[in-house]
Amino acid sequence: MPTVAIVSQKGGSGKTTLAIHLATAGAYAGKKTVVVDTDPQATAAAWADWRGDFLPEVVTSPPARLAKTVEKLAKKGADLIVIDTPPHADASAREAIKAADLVIVPTRPRAFDLHALEATAEMLNYVGKEGHVLMNGVPARATKMIEDANARVVELGLKVCPVSFGERAAFHHASGDGEVATEIDPESKAALEVQELWKWTAKQTGIKGGKGGGKKKA
Repeated sequence: MPTVAIVSQKGGSGKTTLAIHLATAGAYAGKKTVVVDTDPQATAAAWADWRGDFLPEVVTSPPARLAKTVEKLAKKGADLIVIDTPPHADASAREAIKAADLVIVPTRPRAFDLHALEATAEMLNYVGKEGHVLMNGVPARATKMIEDANARVVELGLKVCPVSFGERAAFHHASGDGEVATEIDPESKAALEVQELWKWTAKQTGIKGGKGGGKKKA
């Protein structure tokens, strides 16, 4: 039962958007996927309320109970657990990293955001886990910016996720409606990026089958 932690010490990096899109892709791929929301603001849980009865399931958990929560979900047959963490919260990030088989670190490719990666890199090194940095909110035609950002990621001893997310309005519009980008427009660039992330995550964690696409029923 793979567990993916979405971790970043920087606010506004897109952790919750990433978590709900990845988990929903897993649900469309036929996997029993659960988002564990450890953020006191419970943004992922609010999204689930707006979404209604559609998958994936979202549960909340304080950091001190995270290991037990993951254990219980595994016993209930979860195929994939995605942990959403708050910014500026070492305890939550540390517990999520400990529980994870794969750690994804979203960041925007800008100086302040890249600087914030240092704290996450130190935490990963302390726990003894690898982190894969996903560039999020990437502007169009920002090749040089991405090259420089990737170089900084490598300098910090982190890995570069081969998938990146562009600055897509579809991500924001979908989340506010309790949906994901794939459900609004399955052929959009945002939807295709999510599908690529699902395929990469499945390969990294050994999950078999399913494309992670689909459109929510009315």
